[in-house]
Amino acid sequence: MPAAWPDKDDSELLALVQDGSHPAFAALVERHTDRFYRLAFRYLQNRQAAEDVVQDAFLKLWEDPAKWQPDKNSRFTTWFYRVVVNLCLDWQKRKRPMELSEGMTLIDDRESADQMMLRREQQRILEQEIAALPERQRTALNLCFDEGISNQEAAEVMGINLKALQSLLMRAKTTLKERLKSYL
Repeated sequence: MPAAWPDKDDSELLALVQDGSHPAFAALVERHTDRFYRLAFRYLQNRQAAEDVVQDAFLKLWEDPAKWQPDKNSRFTTWFYRVVVNLCLDWQKRKRPMELSEGMTLIDDRESADQMMLRREQQRILEQEIAALPERQRTALNLCFDEGISNQEAAEVMGINLKALQSLLMRAKTTLKERLKSYL
């Protein structure tokens, strides 16, 4: 990647991609793959499927870079979150989701075996309850809390207004709190 390219923002790189620049595309992929992989993995709970979804999303971008239109999309990442979320939802409709126990959980090595087992069980239960939420509530939670994007940007990704997003988040939190009450 040319040394000047880390200084280019996403829209500058995308303009180059629209002109057929392979290095600009590679720079975008390198810059954003980890972020979008984490999102896809949260949805699919399967490493290979998450990698495939992100690869498919970037392939779609390469094949038709004009789909991203800076005058219609506020930011590349906002638009691309939507692409990845939609591909994840499509994958879930086509495939049976993998068991949540395949997901990775980071555990502190200093914890006792009992603490580790308890933490893993709590994480498993939480992931299971999040996966059981309605699709739009789950999407709102994943974007705002796992990806850490602003509520406004998450609303744009989902194609809804800010109040609707906040309502989805509130309903998701209320549902999770109620379902997890016996574990707290």
